[in-house]
Amino acid sequence: MGTVWELDFYSRPILDERKKKRWEILICEGVQAVDDNPEDLFRYSKYVSNNEVNSDQLKQALEEAIAQSGNQPTKVRYFRYQMQNMIKRACEEVGLIPYPSRRTLALQRWLEDRQETVYPKESGYQASASPSVAKPLEVVSPLPDALKGQQWALVTLPAEAFKDMDEWDIGFGEAFPLGMAGVEPDTQIPGFIIYSSRATALAAWMSGLEIAAVRAAQEESTNYASGNTETARVLMDTGTIETWLLADLVGEETQAEGQRFEDAKQSANNVHFIAVQDSPESESFAGFWLMQSRDFG
Repeated sequence: MGTVWELDFYSRPILDERKKKRWEILICEGVQAVDDNPEDLFRYSKYVSNNEVNSDQLKQALEEAIAQSGNQPTKVRYFRYQMQNMIKRACEEVGLIPYPSRRTLALQRWLEDRQETVYPKESGYQASASPSVAKPLEVVSPLPDALKGQQWALVTLPAEAFKDMDEWDIGFGEAFPLGMAGVEPDTQIPGFIIYSSRATALAAWMSGLEIAAVRAAQEESTNYASGNTETARVLMDTGTIETWLLADLVGEETQAEGQRFEDAKQSANNVHFIAVQDSPESESFAGFWLMQSRDFG
């Protein structure tokens, strides 16, 4: 994968001289591997007034960021579903490919830092909670029949093992330095492994989904064909709004296993992974994605 950028364009808790909220464009380089150095990531920021909130301003900012970085990214990720039309138009006019995604760890950490250390020092700052990210009612979709796994397992790996992840045999995947997520080396990282005779095809399909998180939970909507919201499930969140059904947790034992997975996520600061292998005996991964569940705002 080439260079990935992460983008946000939204209002900030700062009033200008007209008592109108200031907006800000943030663009930063994303992390993709455990050995990436967060301190080396490219960053660009620009305030605009509320009457400059349009795709032309964003296009100009993207062009400035490309000029400053000397590099054109292969993809631009954004997490704000409600801003997608403007972002897509601006990116496409500059020749960039926009991806709705919740895989924006570098951007989220930067936003959190600015909310604590930058915005409060600005003239016109108004303390307030971060705005929530609007999205439609959750829709749970089944995996394509041809790509469903034959087996699955909930497992854990020590965080220390991930320091050698760049040496693992992985077909498709993405990761980040665990230090960015505040994880100590002795922490156990929970994961969901899918075993499939079509492991490579499944991993290739998943690589285009912008995998954000895996969670064991009861279905919150009734759109899924079964209409059964009582059964606990393992769900995979992708893009900015999509959710896929990975497995039903039927019976007390598997439901308890799902709860242990969620408890382990909490202990690991919500860091976890999903992997695809052709069998439990395999020493290679057709796919492996490291993730951190986060609140977006």
